Amino acid sequence: MATAASTSKTSRKSTTQRAAPGSKSDAATNLLIADHRKVKALFRQFEKIKDSDDNAEKERIVREACKELTIHTQIEEEIFYPASRQILGDDDEIDESLVEHASCKELIAQLEAMHAGDDMYDARFTVLSEMIEHHVEEEEGEWFPEVRAKGREQMPELAQQMAARKEELMGSVPSKQ
Repeated sequence: MATAASTSKTSRKSTTQRAAPGSKSDAATNLLIADHRKVKALFRQFEKIKDSDDNAEKERIVREACKELTIHTQIEEEIFYPASRQILGDDDEIDESLVEHASCKELIAQLEAMHAGDDMYDARFTVLSEMIEHHVEEEEGEWFPEVRAKGREQMPELAQQMAARKEELMGSVPSKQ
């Protein structure tokens, strides 16, 4: 069922001029897309061993995914989302993403307090992966092309800020044991 918001997003997407792939206007979104790919790969790794008794490997994958997602959401919230608000002048998509982030952060906190083998551990990580998949589809399919098209000039500087912040956070966000 299409909502007014999704219909609006769809019509905006079809009228938005897309930036050339690999151009400097893709730099900021490409950094985020690379994060998406890395986390999706971790979700696939977990799915392959979900039914096994290899709890140590499950925990390693979950810790790594949670760390990556924590850093990614922080970069989006501190740098990319505020810039996107200015570029797009549309708070609805950003507000929805912030709500999705809050839900994901709650699942991450729950997972970090658990161990593989605990009741609901696998289920929580599976739900997290599904939530992230939905979030990624919206960002990459609807939002990023519009940000790239309307914010071409800002993207290279934005990418530099995001890369620097990510490097800083990678050293300061410990993997939970």
